[in-house]
Amino acid sequence: MVLNILKLCVGADSVEDLEDYIAMRYRRGGDYLIDGKPYHTTRMVPKRLDEIIPGGSLYWVIKGNVQARQRIASIVPFTGPDGIGRCNLVLERDVIRTQWQPRRAFQGWRYLTEADTPADMGAGEGAAALPPDLRNTLAGLGLL
Repeated sequence: MVLNILKLCVGADSVEDLEDYIAMRYRRGGDYLIDGKPYHTTRMVPKRLDEIIPGGSLYWVIKGNVQARQRIASIVPFTGPDGIGRCNLVLERDVIRTQWQPRRAFQGWRYLTEADTPADMGAGEGAAALPPDLRNTLAGLGLL
């Protein structure tokens, strides 16, 4: 059974914002990539690494809804200059849109089992076909 990670996508108002941020990291290159892939640094290192790799994804909560995911290529634990353990979640470039699933705000990240993950949505399907502002308005009204 594959285990996934759930994380708030702070600062993003839409999946397009997340995609723009990833594209910026690729343009800058260097320290913005690990092994040619984008990464996300988090303080807590998952203890269940063997259940996440291979096959797990980072599910992004944007504006109160799980809206997208990225496959996790690897998890690289490290100790920061302050002596605190952290890890880099090395991610595949592709952002895969998912069915929207409401989530309350939380700190850090959470494990997400396969049974609790929203289904992937095809390009141009469902809410993905709507403009970001309209999607957010409909979600705010509880219609998505």
